[in-house]
Parts: sequence; C-alpha cells; structure tokens
Amino acid sequence: MTTSPPAPLRGGTPARRNPWLNGRPPTATPERHLYCFPHSGGLQGEYVRWGRHLNGTQVYGVCMPGRGGRAAEPALTELDDVVHALLAETELVAPYDLFGHSLGALVAYEVTRELAARGLPLPERLVVSAFPAPHLPRHGARLSGLPDEELIAILDERYGGIPPQIAADPDPLALLLPAFRADFALLENCRHRDSGPLRVPLVVLGGEADSGTPDQLDAWGRHSTEPLRRHTFPGGHFYFRDDVASVAAVLAH
Repeated sequence: MTTSPPAPLRGGTPARRNPWLNGRPPTATPERHLYCFPHSGGLQGEYVRWGRHLNGTQVYGVCMPGRGGRAAEPALTELDDVVHALLAETELVAPYDLFGHSLGALVAYEVTRELAARGLPLPERLVVSAFPAPHLPRHGARLSGLPDEELIAILDERYGGIPPQIAADPDPLALLLPAFRADFALLENCRHRDSGPLRVPLVVLGGEADSGTPDQLDAWGRHSTEPLRRHTFPGGHFYFRDDVASVAAVLAH
C-alpha cells in the first residue's frame, strides 16, 4: 500500500498530506529522495515499488490530477499548469533525483527547468527514460480526441495494450482511458522553448528494442552542461519491467 507523505511541519503544525506524492512510509531517515514521473496512463505505484531495491532512498511516485487516485479531479492538459501546480504544493526534499519514463521524462525535465528559472535547489541528477530529446520534432496524429475503440487500438500497437483484466471491466477502463487522453493532450499541447542547458547531470535510459533510436536519446546531451550518460537495457519501451534490479543499480550509482 502506498500513502501520500505528510508535508513538512509549518509553524509547528503538520501540513495536509500532499496529493501529488505517493510513497511507502519510511522506516528510517532517508539518505536521499527519488521522485518518479510515470508514463502516459501509468500509475505511480509501479515506481514506488522500486524502493525495495534502493536502500536508503525514499521513492515517491508523482500523481497528477485526473490520474490514479486523483481521477475525480479535473485533469491538467497544459504542461506549464502541471509544473506550476506541482511546485506550488510540493517541496522536493534534498538531496534528491528526478526520474521520468516516456511522457514522465518530459514532465521531469520541465520541472527541472522551472526550478532552475526560479533559482531553487536542483536535483542531483535528472534521469530520463524512453523519450526522445525534447527539442526534436514530434510527428503524428493527435490521439487525445480519438474514439475509445481507436484509442485502445493505438494503445495495443504502441504500448502493449491494456491489461486484459482491466479491458474486460468497464469500470476501471472508464477511469483509465481519460487519464490516457489527458496525458496525450499534455504532449500534443507542448511546444519546446529553448532556455539553454541545465547545470544538472543528465542520465538517459532506454530499451534496446524500443522505437526510439540511440541518436534520439543521445540528443538529450544538449540539455545539460555535464557529460551525458546513457544506459540501454534488453527489452522494449517498458524494459524495466523485465529487470528492475538492473535499472535500480543505475539509479543507486
């Protein structure tokens, strides 16, 4: 079970629980923190479980409005709105890293850019996974407005489909498809604005059989003043599901 951690004490009174963050209650004072931004339609619990492989690290999954346990809230479909709302309600506790997979990589990058613009403490590493560098052109039809049947077909083709137990039940499916639509809209509405490289070490992860090319991943190098480190793993877009321990080893380095 994952829970939203209590916010830091403010004026001696515990602040309300933060709906943006889900994580296991810590059993000891963490040495560092890892904030994970899920893929399109993804649930944060998948990433929170990585904490079992990361001793001394408190792992949080980031949950945006309209997704997961916040499905009843209006979804945000503009990336600037997501970033500003997250930072208005969330204190990222140092030392920390940011990790994002697929769409989550873009969100984590934009959060880091906004932190830099505000002069706030930056992550010690920005880890982006299975997503081309943000300045590269993106092509393709808009997916957010497709009828349900067509959207499910696209999910089958690109992401391995919706789990059969969910696809067969209209109730969870009715919650999942709007989350996908909102996430696709986030990507479709985003236009890259160049603001120069970040003073943050950048680590890029990817699957050897994913549709993204090594050149698209290496192109992230222009977005950091530090040398880029890239790690590839056997598997496709969700390579980490086959070998979480190997990915955790990179994150723990």
